[in-house]
Amino acid sequence: ILQHPDGTVLKQLQPPPRGPREQEFYNKVYDSDCCDSILLELREYLPQYFGVWSSPTAPNDTYLKLEDVTRKFNKPCIMDVKIGQKSYDPYASAEKIQQQVSKYPLMEEIGFLVLGMRVYHVSSDSYETQNQHYGRSLTKETVKDGISKFFHSGYCLRKDVVAASIQKVEKILEWFESQTQLNFYASSLLFVYEGSCQATTTRLSDVTLAEKRRVPKGLLSGGDVLEYNNNIHVINSTENGKIEASVGKGLSKFYALHQKACSKRHHSQLSLKVENSEQDNVWKTSTCIAQEHLNGNVLPQLEKVFYHMPAETKESANVEVRMIDFAHVFPSNTKDEGYIYGLKNLITVLQNILDN
Repeated sequence: ILQHPDGTVLKQLQPPPRGPREQEFYNKVYDSDCCDSILLELREYLPQYFGVWSSPTAPNDTYLKLEDVTRKFNKPCIMDVKIGQKSYDPYASAEKIQQQVSKYPLMEEIGFLVLGMRVYHVSSDSYETQNQHYGRSLTKETVKDGISKFFHSGYCLRKDVVAASIQKVEKILEWFESQTQLNFYASSLLFVYEGSCQATTTRLSDVTLAEKRRVPKGLLSGGDVLEYNNNIHVINSTENGKIEASVGKGLSKFYALHQKACSKRHHSQLSLKVENSEQDNVWKTSTCIAQEHLNGNVLPQLEKVFYHMPAETKESANVEVRMIDFAHVFPSNTKDEGYIYGLKNLITVLQNILDN
């Protein structure tokens, strides 16, 4: 994954038939003449598509130019979940089917697979990453706890994010329940939310970023400055379009760790849950208070946080859930029952996390 200087991301087209099939899917959904209400609604759940792109120095390397869903976040927490009972398409060979089933035999029963996650922990000012081996180690008994790790800040469970995620997945489920023209295989949901205490809804400029990312030597010439975009291993191109970075080869590289560079003073921020009392409408704090405040006077900090905090934390959660990876999308005349099954099971797990 590359990051274009204009803030979009570039996903290299896979070899045929997968790459052309994914390109055809995006072209169909984002056709300027499209008047299909089903496809027009689908756009809401995808990264925006800006056509294809090639470097002047490597015109045969084609990339899909897509919206960077993480761009507006300061400390994005990211999870990739493959959805569906089958991770192979109807045209897969017997060998391919066996290979896919053996990777995660529970896929058919559970209906989804965690491919990776990266979570920002406020308490340590660091990211915890998990790759696909972590997801494949989850069982029916451990999948709830396994996914709940994605929503934990290091201080407390981000129930506001869980609730917002459920609402967004339910909207995608409604779309699938309403359409019978496309079936999706080996496609994923990308979850992104703001992990920092001081969540921002607008992108900080490159000059004023709180955290300066360190760039490995040799990536650039001429003094150009690159920035690591939180979930993307390969970053900008120079003005002449020449890509001067190496493409990350695996999921672990895709979820690249930040260099720790900013101070840890923001650890004193409080993570709070707001509750309305029927009698006196009193605001109460949860137990998610930084340890360093327990021996001091918490009241000034509480007043500061309450003053800026919306009454409905569920609505204030900055969360994105987008469908990605469309190399195995095929025309159909029936509902995509495998994908629907996976969405329903995932919603059940998220709801259990929220309730418990």
